[in-house]
Amino acid sequence: MDDRRRRLAQARLYLVCDDRSDEFLQAAIRGGVDIVQLRIKDPTGDARLLEVARRFARTCHARGALFILNDRPDLVADADADGVHVGQDDVPVPMARTAIGPEHLIGLSTHTPEQIDGAAGADYIGVGPVHATPTKPGRPAVGPDLIAYAAAHATVPFFAIGGIDAETAPAARAAGAAQIAVVRALTEAADPEAAARQLIEGAGVGAT
Repeated sequence: MDDRRRRLAQARLYLVCDDRSDEFLQAAIRGGVDIVQLRIKDPTGDARLLEVARRFARTCHARGALFILNDRPDLVADADADGVHVGQDDVPVPMARTAIGPEHLIGLSTHTPEQIDGAAGADYIGVGPVHATPTKPGRPAVGPDLIAYAAAHATVPFFAIGGIDAETAPAARAAGAAQIAVVRALTEAADPEAAARQLIEGAGVGAT
C-alpha cells in the first residue's frame, strides 16, 4: 500500500470547504483533520482556482494532511493535490483515473446501495447526505441505513457526510462509520481546532 492510500485508510476526519485562510486550515488540522477537500462551487477561472488550490496544498502538506481537489481531475497535478473527488454526475471514475494516474486518489460521492456497489476504481467513497444539509440542497437525506450498508458492503474506506456535527457524529459512528466528513461543523465553528477535536473524541471516530 502506498503512502497516500495508507494515510487515507488511517484518516478519521475529512474537511470539505471553500476558500479559507491558512490560519483556519492550520487550526482544523491541529484539531485532527486528516484530509482537506477544496470545493469552490462559485464560478471562477482556472488561474484563481489553482492559486487557492496550491496554497491549500502547501498548508496541508506542511501539516501532514492529504489535499483533495473537488471535480477537477485535470488540475490535480498542477495543484499538487493528492487526488480528486467527483460526484455521480461529474467526470466518471475511469476518466478521472486516466487524467490523474494511478498514484493519486479518487473519491466518489454515493447516495444509494447501488452506487456503493458500483464504486469500482474509487479509492474511497462519501456516503450521504446522512442528514439534510444546505450544502446539498434538494438531495434527500439517506439516514443511518446507508451507513450500515456501506459498513457491510463497501470495499474501500468510506466517509459518512451530510449534516455531521458534534451531536450527530456519535450516531453515525454507531451505524458503522469509522470515518466522517464535515463542512459547517468546522467552517462555522468559532474555534475550529477545538471543534475538530470534539468531533473525533466525542464520536469515537477511528476507534477500534
